[in-house]
Amino acid sequence: MEVLGLLADGFLISFEPLNLGLVIFGAAVGLFIGAMPGLGSVNGVAILLPMTFLVPPTSAIIFLGAIYYGAMYGGAISSIMLGIPGASTAVATTFDGRPLAMQGKADKALVAAATASFVGGTISVVLFTAFAPPLAEVALAFGPPEEFALMMLAFATFIGLGGDDIPKTFFSIFIGLVLSAVGLDVVSGEPRLIFMDLSGFMHGINFLVLAIGIYGIGEMLWTVETSRGDVSMSKATVSVARVFTTLKELLGTWKTMIMGSFLGYFVGILPAAGATPGSLMAYGVAKTITKEPESYGKGNIDGVVAPEAANNAASTGSMLPMLTLGIPGSPTTAILLGGMVIWGLEPGPLLFTEHKEFVWGLIASLYAANFFSLIINIAFIPAFVAVLKMPFTILAPVIFGLCVVGGYVPTLDMHDVWLMFVFGVVGYLMRKLDYPLAPAVLAIVLGPLAERSVRQSLIGSHGDISIFFTRPISGTITFIAIILLVLPLLKLIRDRKTPSEEGSA
Repeated sequence: MEVLGLLADGFLISFEPLNLGLVIFGAAVGLFIGAMPGLGSVNGVAILLPMTFLVPPTSAIIFLGAIYYGAMYGGAISSIMLGIPGASTAVATTFDGRPLAMQGKADKALVAAATASFVGGTISVVLFTAFAPPLAEVALAFGPPEEFALMMLAFATFIGLGGDDIPKTFFSIFIGLVLSAVGLDVVSGEPRLIFMDLSGFMHGINFLVLAIGIYGIGEMLWTVETSRGDVSMSKATVSVARVFTTLKELLGTWKTMIMGSFLGYFVGILPAAGATPGSLMAYGVAKTITKEPESYGKGNIDGVVAPEAANNAASTGSMLPMLTLGIPGSPTTAILLGGMVIWGLEPGPLLFTEHKEFVWGLIASLYAANFFSLIINIAFIPAFVAVLKMPFTILAPVIFGLCVVGGYVPTLDMHDVWLMFVFGVVGYLMRKLDYPLAPAVLAIVLGPLAERSVRQSLIGSHGDISIFFTRPISGTITFIAIILLVLPLLKLIRDRKTPSEEGSA
């Protein structure tokens, strides 16, 4: 009951005219920031941080939190409409969101993304409200061995993303792992895989550059080639009746939404994990447990719902270690943490007792930001759908320009722009040769996390690999990951034996 009383006080704070206005404005700004390739929540919060010095600390964090929420919603827009991930968190949404748009169902994909984001955000905020202290303790129990086991589980679930061609899937994963190793060694600091001694590789390969290259430039090249210059634009339409029809259809995806919400929230509370791995893992799990895995990548609505529910849940989850432990769960929360320190708000367990008004005002504002982000998103769907009605001769240069901007903005380095073009060609060739792209994308995201956690684990255990099996949490997760890895291999061996047996017979 005490929690409900504190939450009620928080709503009174968040619904003050200034704070409510900042929530609505922040959600709207965040929506468009998230939709712009290359910007995303990190850059949006960082750019607008100086503006918050004009308002009280609580109002400032509420405003930045609303931008964060809005950006998570907005990332799906360019992924669906243009095939360019607005942010790394929306890459998985591209897999099925873009095919739906090209089938004339852009409104369906956008409504599904917004609704799943709302469900994921709501569930995560409720969990945040009710279980903040215990979940913080659970997150603390996750050391390097547990984090590595979780990464292994993610790779295991994504084996199924390559369909029945297991060797091509493994090859795609290995390519992603090699690319993730480019840059400075995480332990020694020595340069490695610095191709042609180019200094631009020193900071590694930016994931967003890879994603924009593959899914922006690569898909555009594929469209031009397959259409032979005669590109038929999507006959996307939108109406109130179609929106309500989509909402009714989404009732059948409630299991996927709940799975994505809980998985995303749990991954989000783990330090250094965040929304991107959470959304990719949710997509992989959804495809693993479905009865129609072959429909994924071709416009399955569950393929939009799962990652969107997960990344919004993870965005809330990442705030938990920030507030309770002073450990940022994502790059965006790291900026929020910096803002809190500037305003004299010391994160940690004492924050909940010494600054109750701030904490519960922020938590209550997340409910409001989630609601207004949904309303603003759905209200602008007709404008988003109108984009697909543009002639391809106009749309292609727009996509190209957005890709260039998205490749340049994260690091302000032309090296990444040229690299983006290279990845575009590579993505096109992989598509042409029928190599799955999703496992490579997953590998370059999780590769650095997996490497850091495995090396920290082995250093701590003096090279003893049993540490991954003897600890209760890591042992259980590792065992499940091994089973998921072995099952496709057994299926591959069985399928190869069957034709040979039939031939001998």
